[in-house]
Amino acid sequence: MTVFQSAWNAGSAQAGQRRAALLARLAALRALEGRATAASEKSRPVFEKRGQLLPRERVALLLDAGTPYLPLCALAGYLQDSQDAAQSVPGGGVVAGIGFVSGARCMVVASDSGIEAGAIQPMGLEKILRVQEIALQNKLPFIHLVESAGANLMRYRVEGFVQGGSLFRNLARLSAAGIPVITVQHGSGTAGGAYMPGLSDVVIMVRGRSRAFLAGPPLLMAATGEVATEEELGGALMHASLSGLGEQLAEDDRHALGLARQVVARFSWSNQVAALAERAQYATNSIAVEPLYPAEDLLGLVPDDLRQPLDMHEVIARLVDGSDFLPFKALYGAATVCVQASIAGHAVGIISNNGPIDVAGANKATHFIQLMCQLGHPLIYLQNTTGYMVGKDSEQAGMIKHGAKMIQAVSNCSVPQITLQCGASFGAGNYGMCGRGYAPRFLFSWPSAKTAVMGGEQAARTMQIVTEAALARKGLTPDAAQSQAQFDKIVALFEAQADVACTSGLLLDDGVIDPRDSRAVLAQCLAMCAEADARQLRPMQFGVARM
Repeated sequence: MTVFQSAWNAGSAQAGQRRAALLARLAALRALEGRATAASEKSRPVFEKRGQLLPRERVALLLDAGTPYLPLCALAGYLQDSQDAAQSVPGGGVVAGIGFVSGARCMVVASDSGIEAGAIQPMGLEKILRVQEIALQNKLPFIHLVESAGANLMRYRVEGFVQGGSLFRNLARLSAAGIPVITVQHGSGTAGGAYMPGLSDVVIMVRGRSRAFLAGPPLLMAATGEVATEEELGGALMHASLSGLGEQLAEDDRHALGLARQVVARFSWSNQVAALAERAQYATNSIAVEPLYPAEDLLGLVPDDLRQPLDMHEVIARLVDGSDFLPFKALYGAATVCVQASIAGHAVGIISNNGPIDVAGANKATHFIQLMCQLGHPLIYLQNTTGYMVGKDSEQAGMIKHGAKMIQAVSNCSVPQITLQCGASFGAGNYGMCGRGYAPRFLFSWPSAKTAVMGGEQAARTMQIVTEAALARKGLTPDAAQSQAQFDKIVALFEAQADVACTSGLLLDDGVIDPRDSRAVLAQCLAMCAEADARQLRPMQFGVARM
């Protein structure tokens, strides 16, 4: 046993100040996420008049009561739909998350039809593509609760139309991989949206509410002059009895969701869950125990000023089983932290940072990644770095080539990689610590996370030096006021884009989590990775074709 002995005073004034700052930041982010729920709720009278459930009520009824649910990408689209921070509504018009349906862990996606009738937003499309990727990687049945007005033609962008084809391609890939795709058609699916049920393995339609057609009555009239009703063109009864697009005909939303649960139950995937969970949780032949130190401490550990130090050993001790971990090369490249531990019984390797990554740290991390690949243990990256070490000594010692070795190892790692951005994620450190560009299986952020090519002040000072040198070559003297104005502008630009609300809004993570939930979120992700590794699929040459 190598139980960590914490030196952190959770009752100190510093801890209290940090805790208050992080809680305030967390509350602000949760308020942003809540905007989508509030906006959708405004449509309740319309939904009730039609005898329908709101999108989040649909998701809640579909999921098994009392089981874990992991929401995804709740801030997607923040400041993309509107540059006015007070008006922007995050979420991308899509509700997405991973939860249990009839005992099977599933990816659940719902059109947020309480907002603009579920019209597809650009970042909503990106969000769906991301969760499809997660479903494919982790072998999760994909359930889509559809009710969408399609694309908003007043905001038409040709790239959205072209890139939207990836959504349908991914459905075909999921089906061909042996991963079931289920659509519950709660409302309309027009033009490209009609291919959502068309490329699903099982389609459930609601009598009098579901619509699916390549051209609705207005477009049909404009294109051909033909006159037809919505029910004749694409109603639920027509598709269930004539076209064969629908397998199940429901009487209302509740009935449809009940049928979806029955369909999933018939997959018999839940029969595998107990065996998979047992294999996953006890892969180390050890029983998971809670950390010795409370997760509440994490709120006081994280500095609101990232220039203040944070010992990531203290963070790790509040995430891993029994606060028990084995350091790897502790005295070599000490600013790069590598340890072996378990989280909820899953054996893992953890890499983190107590400063910049130097030559020794890069070599240590490369060695450690290869060792974890040999053992088959997932890797967890806890990002907290200003990047790779710079300077004459580092360059002469081969920082570029040694950092490149670490990036090679991350890029070609053969075990699942999960990233948690805790603090700074600057420069190439974002790459070497498995940032979004390196396709970790999951990537979440803390409210304290900041992502940038460099710090705002460093960027501003760099430009100041370059500008002053250019002026000096011309024999000119820089204007102090202009120089300061440029400095302040660059700092503001970098700080705004480094902020976690901005990066999460751009889908550079899978969501911002409360630090206190980190262990539970990591445990869910590790369980999914283990289940995916153990689950045997029956892939086909093509996806299931509609008959």
